[in-house]
Amino acid sequence: MKQHQLTASCIILALVFIISACTKMDEYRDKYMAGGAITYPGKMDSVKAFSGKSRVMITGLFTSDPKITAYKVFWNSRQDSVEVAVKRTAGVDTPKVIISGLPEGLMNFEIRTYDAAGHVSIPVNTSANVFGQLYETALINRGISNAEMQPDGSALINWVDVNADAGVVNMLIKYEDNTGTLHDTLVVSANTSFSTSLPAFRSGSGISYRTAYLPNPTAFDTFYVAFQQHSVKADVTAQYMQNTGPFVRATYDGGRWGTLAAPWITSPNVMNHSGFGGYVADAGGCLVMESGWGGTANIINGKIYQTVTLPAGNYIFLVNCYTEALDPVYVVAAAGNTLPDISDLPAAAGYIAFPTTRFANATVQCQFTITQPQAVSLGFVATMTSGNQYWRVPSVKLIKN
Repeated sequence: MKQHQLTASCIILALVFIISACTKMDEYRDKYMAGGAITYPGKMDSVKAFSGKSRVMITGLFTSDPKITAYKVFWNSRQDSVEVAVKRTAGVDTPKVIISGLPEGLMNFEIRTYDAAGHVSIPVNTSANVFGQLYETALINRGISNAEMQPDGSALINWVDVNADAGVVNMLIKYEDNTGTLHDTLVVSANTSFSTSLPAFRSGSGISYRTAYLPNPTAFDTFYVAFQQHSVKADVTAQYMQNTGPFVRATYDGGRWGTLAAPWITSPNVMNHSGFGGYVADAGGCLVMESGWGGTANIINGKIYQTVTLPAGNYIFLVNCYTEALDPVYVVAAAGNTLPDISDLPAAAGYIAFPTTRFANATVQCQFTITQPQAVSLGFVATMTSGNQYWRVPSVKLIKN
């Protein structure tokens, strides 16, 4: 009997708990679901954020829920936002918004959609790097390892290799061809072993170029480096010099010796072979100084040179030579219409460049730079007093570097 009473009591107690729980659920429903079930608009799908210059572009897809009327993008810890109205179509819509005026660095974004009743979707989060002045000021033009005229009249530009993640997109090159026509040539970059040929290039001129960068694969803004000048190595001998080898004589003695034809200027003390000198018929015609043999007089401060007018630039006076000289011989590039005396070398004021070593049986390079158009004298200075000696030059060249 007692057992039946206990069972009945337990059943009654359980019913009380169930009725109480249902009452609480009804109160929750009445309080929070008075308008019916909670509604969430469809969220933006396939969200992507693209990097830009002080800005970001947010894109996505609306594939369902025709009731969406707007979306908002939040950033800066939800302190800033932008709202974009949406007019849905029957198909897939592709929303896009560009947010400008952003600080440089990594930015986080939250996107929510809305319907006409003000219902809000669950958030979608994305992020993107913003690039600006700090990134831009660190960019440099792609390096050029060599730029040189080719036998076919083109200019070949060899570019320095870059890493795949450097972001180099292309190089815009401005140059002038041999008819005086100006060209803007855009070359798409390759990372390694990359070169560019510029046809019919005007010898002696240079190029101006700039490099374009994309900071990362998702960037939608391109960054540009300022234009930079670069020389193109060219043999400009024919443009500025004459009688450069094999050398032409003005007069000769009927044998080996002669005098150099214009525009070469030869000092009288070099003509120490019965009034001839500076020219010898060896090897088809060479520029020369010789003393000692056959009683020829010593040469003191002898000079052979020609004067040319050159535009600003970097140059190499290139001399092929053979020598049995005992005393120093100087290759000189001097500002003005004459060469310095040997006593003033190597510290003569106003002179562009000269080597201080004696000739060798090789090629001698005299490198010099001028900053404005001017007259430059190119040639040789020597004092030869140490017995039998000579040096000769079969050809010279002028290279613009």
